[in-house]
Amino acid sequence: MLNLSLRSIFALSSASAVALATLSSPVAEACTRAVYFGKERQTVTGRTMDWAEEMQTNLWTFPRGMNRNGGLEKGSLEWTSKYGSVVASIYEGGTADGMNEKGLVANMLYLVESEYPAETDTRPAVVITAWAQYLLDNFATVEEAVKEVEQDKIRIVPVVAPNGSKGAVHLAISDPTGDSAIFEYVNGELIIHHGRQYQVMTNSPTYDQQLALNKYWESIGGTVMLPGTSRAADRFARASFFINACRQSADPREAVASVFSVMRSVSVPRGISVEGQPNISSTLWRTVSDQKNLVYFYEGTFSPSVLWVDLKQIDFSPEAGVRKLTLDGYPDTAGNQSKNFKPAAAFKFLAPE
Repeated sequence: MLNLSLRSIFALSSASAVALATLSSPVAEACTRAVYFGKERQTVTGRTMDWAEEMQTNLWTFPRGMNRNGGLEKGSLEWTSKYGSVVASIYEGGTADGMNEKGLVANMLYLVESEYPAETDTRPAVVITAWAQYLLDNFATVEEAVKEVEQDKIRIVPVVAPNGSKGAVHLAISDPTGDSAIFEYVNGELIIHHGRQYQVMTNSPTYDQQLALNKYWESIGGTVMLPGTSRAADRFARASFFINACRQSADPREAVASVFSVMRSVSVPRGISVEGQPNISSTLWRTVSDQKNLVYFYEGTFSPSVLWVDLKQIDFSPEAGVRKLTLDGYPDTAGNQSKNFKPAAAFKFLAPE
């Protein structure tokens, strides 16, 4: 495991070389994530979910005290949730995004270069569809999560998506202080980027190269020129500039609106896809998490409206049980949905067959 908190990024000349190499290489799955630093600790994290097909996404509330496991019948990590959370599911079999009652946010994004530990590894296992939930269940802050994860005591297991896409992701977390961490597996090794400076994440290439590419665009200046395609490196450059150039406010309404505007600016229009390049995929939905006020916003691109969940209005006690807000097939759902979750059996994490 390598912690890159203090590693300096490539020099500008190296960034230029990486940029040229990236232009001629295949790109990977889409999605964009960015953290907003408003005034008076008004922290907000936004993300887009881009994919080539609908993912039957619904929202769930999970209570404290849930007995969990890593998704495999044998050899799974087992834990009991310390914190309740609101999450967005994919394929009714995985947590792709969410925020817990302490304001910790987890965002799972695609990274085609991901290579996980070997199947012969005997450490307790967590499937990638449960990875974000494991962090939301167990940690209140990024620092706390990093201290545990950097011990490298578990094995992350890839899962092929129902549409046959390679199971390859990296994971970002942020907390109300603005602290962030990016977790990647490269050549089977855990890589951690930890620090407030890691505001933005997209997809390929690996995160160290994303930082180098962005350094190149920073030297040009976002008011002069920004790259405009839907490629991951271009979205990274635009999100990095916009998330800091937009109005930095203490007003939660202004902060949330600003983050939504940034996430919309890096979204891919519906109906756009490129065969053989799954990262050029339509944006299906966006989330914005107000981590100071504990409000989770969700916007489906097939819907005319935004909905939100106020975590302060949710009962996360063990007695409250699991609850579900069905969105798949109900695109007109809008407004405050905090009281509209219904009791439901928890979905089972997708796992290798």
